Amino acid sequence: MMGRPPSDNPKSLKIEIRADQETISTLDAAAKKLNMTRSDIVRKGIEKIYDDLQ
Repeated sequence: MMGRPPSDNPKSLKIEIRADQETISTLDAAAKKLNMTRSDIVRKGIEKIYDDLQ
């Protein structure tokens, strides 16, 4: 049976946030403009904040 190959970095952990409609709309607009998923945008944001702290 063929399927997706195993990932080198599986995304098995989940986080949940509370957000207002404006934040979700902003997230969706950024995701659409950059052709990325919501999760990709959030991961990028976390990386950027972390890098800024270094």
